[in-house]
Amino acid sequence: MTKAPDQPGTRQRAAVLISGRGSNMAALAAASHDPAYPVQFVLALSNRAEAPGLALAATLGLPTKVVPHRPFAGDRAAHEAAIDAVLHEADIQIVCLAGYMRLMTPLLVERWAGRMLNIHPSLLPAFPGLDTHARALNARVRLHGCTVHLVTQTMDAGPILAQAAVPVLPDDTEGTLAARVLAQEHIIYPLALRLFALRQAGNVPPGDAALLNPAPSPPGSGNPLRADAALP
Repeated sequence: MTKAPDQPGTRQRAAVLISGRGSNMAALAAASHDPAYPVQFVLALSNRAEAPGLALAATLGLPTKVVPHRPFAGDRAAHEAAIDAVLHEADIQIVCLAGYMRLMTPLLVERWAGRMLNIHPSLLPAFPGLDTHARALNARVRLHGCTVHLVTQTMDAGPILAQAAVPVLPDDTEGTLAARVLAQEHIIYPLALRLFALRQAGNVPPGDAALLNPAPSPPGSGNPLRADAALP
């Protein structure tokens, strides 16, 4: 079983799962180079051997592992069991999804419940799923953005840890809007992970800390960044 931090000052071991270029992985890894950052990334794992992010991880000094999904012939649970074995072998404590383009089964979600984060390119609950920038433009919204949330069995519906909003400009295309959102993703993912890891270690951020959700959480939501929430 993955062990909890031995003491509040212990850096938690994390893995990042990618399927593509890995730009959010790079932002997370850069933040973790600070010895004071509470998370240490020790593994980049992909389901695609050709994922460009694997080469990027190598340049960052991050060990890589590929668990390709195709040999499992559509058996998602078996593929996830193989991923889970790699994560436990590496003694991982937190999993960060960063452009991991596979829908997960309950197997991996349940085993990492409360310890798996994702970043989504919209202001959830608006525009869950794919093609978020095109959908935002088609809906003529004035604000778009990104969300860091915990992963649950319902896609893009887990407790929200952090959000960043950007304006939608009159001449925006999918490309320009995506670039504006991605810049914010690179900022809030490391910050949200930092607060999350401190919370998990028993250190509660002050009530006015950046990224604390200012809106009251509904009963039973279990937002782990709320200062008045019970410790896990």
